[in-house]
Amino acid sequence: MPGAGPVAADAGTTGAMMKPLPASQKRVLEILGTGSAMTHKEIMARVDCSPRTVRDALKKLRQKELLIVKMNLHDMRQVIYQSRPLRAPESGNVSQ
Repeated sequence: MPGAGPVAADAGTTGAMMKPLPASQKRVLEILGTGSAMTHKEIMARVDCSPRTVRDALKKLRQKELLIVKMNLHDMRQVIYQSRPLRAPESGNVSQ
């Protein structure tokens, strides 16, 4: 579907069953896709959504394994989120 935006595979699929992400998750991925790692508070400052919506989007993106989660070494009470780099689709060619 052209223009559908980012998609995610359900856990346990081989990529055949892809479905588009909800708007809140797309927005969070777009912001994290700039390459920088951010805290929940920093993400909230850049997204026009409620704290609960951002928290829910982060939770679902983590479940879909689209985020990398790290501890903030300067403040261990905070978690830092970063988008996971997309892997290129595997081809059937194996070179050795």
